[in-house]
Amino acid sequence: MEKHLVKADGTGMIDVNGQVSPVTYTVSFKEGMGHSYEVDIRLMAPRDWLLQRGFNRDAVLVSQSGARIPIYHDGANHHVGANRHDGANHHDDGHHGGGRLDPAEAISIELTARDDSCTNEADLMGKYPEFDSFRAFPG
Repeated sequence: MEKHLVKADGTGMIDVNGQVSPVTYTVSFKEGMGHSYEVDIRLMAPRDWLLQRGFNRDAVLVSQSGARIPIYHDGANHHVGANRHDGANHHDDGHHGGGRLDPAEAISIELTARDDSCTNEADLMGKYPEFDSFRAFPG
């Protein structure tokens, strides 16, 4: 049985090819198999800012804890106009080397990461202080 999902907001920096900017993000976790934790990180970044810095498909989030977390744009993930059928090729999954960010995409681009390296609550709290207000975990 899957444990409930917990979400928290954080502030950090996004690093694209050595150029950084402040960013807010959402981090969420759920308890996985064997008392490990599955952490998902999501943030929205301005498309034009990313393109001007030579963004391809990945960047680095410097989280509140100082951890450097690779974050990715999935080319199939379109939040604005998700169901558009304009004849253009929008089925690129972004998982091969040629999948660059399309200037025709939504003005805000979602970047995501998944971390399953936290094997206990101490790991989770150390890497993700955003969850400090959730210290009283159901057990």
